[in-house]
Amino acid sequence: MNPTNSSDDNAQSATGKNERIGGDLVLETIQALGGRHVVGLPGQHALGLFDAIRRSDLHYLSSRVENNAGFMADGLARATGTVAPLFLSAGPGALTSLAALQEAAASSIPVLAVAAQIPVRGLGGGRHGYLHELPDQAASFKGVVKDTFTVRHVSQIVPAVIEAWQHALDAPAGPVLLELPQDVLLERIDEDLFPVPTPMLVHGKTPRISQPLIERAAEILASAARPVIYAGGGVRAAAATTELLQLAERLAAPVATTFGGKEVFPWEHPLSLQSWAEDLHTTEFLEDADVLLVVGSGLGELSSNYFTLDPRGTVIHIDADLGQLTANYRGMGIHADARDALSGILAALPEGDASEEKFALSAARAAEVRDKVAARLAAQPLEKEMKLIAELRAAVPAHTDTFWDMTVLAYWAWSAWNPQQGISASAQGSGGLGYGLPAAIGSALAAHTDGGSSKLAVSGDGGSLYGIAELATLAQHNLDVTWLIIDDGGYGILREYMVAEFGAATATELTRPDYVALAKSFGISARKVSIEDAPAAVAEGLAAGGPQLVLVETKLELFAPTHLDRPAAHEK
Repeated sequence: MNPTNSSDDNAQSATGKNERIGGDLVLETIQALGGRHVVGLPGQHALGLFDAIRRSDLHYLSSRVENNAGFMADGLARATGTVAPLFLSAGPGALTSLAALQEAAASSIPVLAVAAQIPVRGLGGGRHGYLHELPDQAASFKGVVKDTFTVRHVSQIVPAVIEAWQHALDAPAGPVLLELPQDVLLERIDEDLFPVPTPMLVHGKTPRISQPLIERAAEILASAARPVIYAGGGVRAAAATTELLQLAERLAAPVATTFGGKEVFPWEHPLSLQSWAEDLHTTEFLEDADVLLVVGSGLGELSSNYFTLDPRGTVIHIDADLGQLTANYRGMGIHADARDALSGILAALPEGDASEEKFALSAARAAEVRDKVAARLAAQPLEKEMKLIAELRAAVPAHTDTFWDMTVLAYWAWSAWNPQQGISASAQGSGGLGYGLPAAIGSALAAHTDGGSSKLAVSGDGGSLYGIAELATLAQHNLDVTWLIIDDGGYGILREYMVAEFGAATATELTRPDYVALAKSFGISARKVSIEDAPAAVAEGLAAGGPQLVLVETKLELFAPTHLDRPAAHEK
């Protein structure tokens, strides 16, 4: 039997180099929409997609595991600012991507998962017994992605790709599944009926804005004595950083950012509270605002300091996700894209900036919070951790994009890492392991083709084992990624949690490979260094370019949490 086609389905396969099949229509449409890259893994039912790649100008990144491919698409989307196509096979291949797509959904990252399917006659209760067959593959994705689309005829390919691409971009952005049966992908194309799609410009749709709500919000903010802004990843997704800065300065409002919104406000600005969302002093400052403007954040578990945040003033909540709007905290809800809303509020405010006196007072209050946070950290025995994060930040060029796995150093970076004109991305949206390296690889693909700097990935030894196969991808594509692995012998965060809760840790200790030798076996430059030498080694790797691995064996501690001493807001 032909491995790409069952003879009893009579699906046609292209054999000539210049012939087009359904798979070509998929890639041609992606390119017409502005896509330049694609990530994925081939599989029996998806071979029509991958055969088309050799006739396409799209740059293909070949992952080794579908979950890692999903994280690569996440990093690629962040780097390009548009939809990242992810090619998957049917059944097990498609399902393996779900954890990565959950992260994309939680962080509003537009990923188009293009998954193959069994032949059309097997869908919907038809002929059974196909390899990789699921009773309802799309249903497995419905709790994760924004929507699912299933193509049944070759004539549906172009409009379905356009619709799915559009939907991935629509605010709030996120992942979408497009299913393409094997026989549809392999069907020969009649050149007269299916011309190559021409370039088209697709913008994400944003919610219709309520002008009366915007005007009322402007009135409330203009009359506030102690306004504070809490900005999340929705500001990044909407490209609204300029509007946020203008509004903060017009109101003289201090700005705190969530972990997912670290890049949206200048770190060293006098009004910046930075990203210490889990610190008691930040939480209390947000609570003390007479008007708290929350924009682009759902105020979930982490951004609310584990739901202990209890604002005493008026809350104005702006979010493009209707389901998150005022779901956790009551107040004025404005269903809007962050840029649309902030621009509207700026236009509705009275003329003139805040007085110099008010600005100076707000800046002093923000500085006081930063000082309190620093003093709380200094009172703990965390000299090694604070020195490492500070020296690493100083050693890494300001424009470097960084990608952090769920590891102790990443928990520090959520709050303490100054993005400095670069992306600072982590898996904190859904908290899955294995994000750091593949996301950096996806971002590096865009830099490799468009021109850009090296990327930094940071993992613990536990999380690194999830993505270890992608050393092969890194070597094959010779991408500019430096991978810093902090090896503490196991799942360090879980170890801390279990010891704190139960007095002992179970199932947290791991047997690890010789990471340096393993990397070198792929032809990747790798070395083991002391914690003192790690920042310089990372800087040297980034400067050298190409794949690099830096291993540090040490145990790091987390800073003491503050939420444990506070009841959840609903319990007060």
